[in-house]
Amino acid sequence: MWIKICGLTRSDAVAAALDASVDAIGFVFTPSPRQQSPASAAALAAAARGRLACVAVARRPSQQLVDEIVSVFKPDAVQVDLEDLANLRLPRSLTLLPVLRSGHVAPERLPARLLYEGAVSGAGVVCDWRGAQAVAARTQLVLAGGLDAGNVGAAIARVRPFGVDVSSGVESQPGIKSRARMQEFVAAARAAFEAQQSERRP
Repeated sequence: MWIKICGLTRSDAVAAALDASVDAIGFVFTPSPRQQSPASAAALAAAARGRLACVAVARRPSQQLVDEIVSVFKPDAVQVDLEDLANLRLPRSLTLLPVLRSGHVAPERLPARLLYEGAVSGAGVVCDWRGAQAVAARTQLVLAGGLDAGNVGAAIARVRPFGVDVSSGVESQPGIKSRARMQEFVAAARAAFEAQQSERRP
């Protein structure tokens, strides 16, 4: 069970994520209602350092932006599309969370862990669970795309992912996380993962 809440923009959301004991939080560096600068993200993440993974999230970033994120934000991991990785120079010590999007053909050789997402991040659109299920059988898949407390249980039962990632599904308005919705999502996800584990026990 691995849970990430993405697109944090305020300190109260970071505090709520810590209270919910999630595994990772994501900070967005791509044009979006959730976009942060490396400096603002570093300030927001300060309270969470050493307690969960702080992930830098970007799509088609320039090398200049990546260098600034690495030097100023100092992420525990970087989340970028698989196709972006070939054009970026990243420290070898940095954990990567490559993104595979619905409709894209999965490479023959998959990374040890990847995030499966819809065509557009943070849009609240459910991705292709059938395609995700096929990939989840081959690697540690983190499922994203249109998840919320109401559908995450069904998604986990169908896809059987390693983990889940949520952004707009726990917001009261674009870019503003709701503590109550975060708690509801985490509780629903944990219940679904526990039910899945119970099925496997003799």
